[in-house]
Amino acid sequence: MKIIIYLTLFSSLLFSKVNIFLSHSDVKHGTTFAVLLQSQTKLNFAPNVIFKNKTYQMFTINGNTKNYEVFLPLDYHNKLEAENVQVVYKYNNKINKKNLSFNVVDGKYKKDEIIKVAKGKVKLNKKNKSKANTEYAKVFKNVYSQINTTNYISKSKFIEPIKSKVTSPFGTARIYNSSVKSYHTGTDFRAKVKTKIYSSNIGKVALVMKRFYLGNVVYIDHGRGAYSYYSHMNNIIVKKGDMIKQGELLGYSGKTGRITGPHLHYAFRLYNVTVDPIQFSSLHNNILKKYHQILGK
Repeated sequence: MKIIIYLTLFSSLLFSKVNIFLSHSDVKHGTTFAVLLQSQTKLNFAPNVIFKNKTYQMFTINGNTKNYEVFLPLDYHNKLEAENVQVVYKYNNKINKKNLSFNVVDGKYKKDEIIKVAKGKVKLNKKNKSKANTEYAKVFKNVYSQINTTNYISKSKFIEPIKSKVTSPFGTARIYNSSVKSYHTGTDFRAKVKTKIYSSNIGKVALVMKRFYLGNVVYIDHGRGAYSYYSHMNNIIVKKGDMIKQGELLGYSGKTGRITGPHLHYAFRLYNVTVDPIQFSSLHNNILKKYHQILGK
């Protein structure tokens, strides 16, 4: 995977009217990439990016209408092939379109992690299946389907929610009780019961609830379609609607939900697509460091 945005790039772009580029030329499936736009003059309308038949609004960098960005998710099940994004923007009263391509590459995630849990947590009876479906519908309505245009994290880096060993990374192929196959949708951190768990960044508590699979979970809205969530908690001390600072205490780890032992399951959704939370954090922090101080001027 090659990250192709560097500070030195800007010196060679100063003489172009509008420059558009991607954060990566190779993107692992299940991760995030960014589209960035730099204009010599202010744009009266926010550009849009069309990707996989969906339209995403680009957002200003630090309120500067010359510079825009958007983070886009790549589904874990995406085929390993060339992909294309189209940026549509209005410049000098003319609609312009630019196509950019990248390669979807193998994330090389771990294979066949064996998980042993109670039978009722794998093959659900009618009651539990209905419960799980109802829970997901509630989360979708209150969290995943909501796109908050406020960017709470425009000047704030992500941190890890706990300083601990990663026991299972994102993307690991899993086999539950030798039959049901899936993949790991987050990053697991080792955590004894009642270990303090902190918010990875600034945001607003979108939802707090108890779920069949995830146990006690809190969802944090970071703005612009980005949500982090913290699962299997013992207890949660924040409530829906609370504004949260980076590193603020959310609650304590536990062993609720479908789980083999106490730990923290830290996960991330971007525009309702599950992505690697650690990779997203790294990309966001990298762009924040390299571009916001320059492009935001």
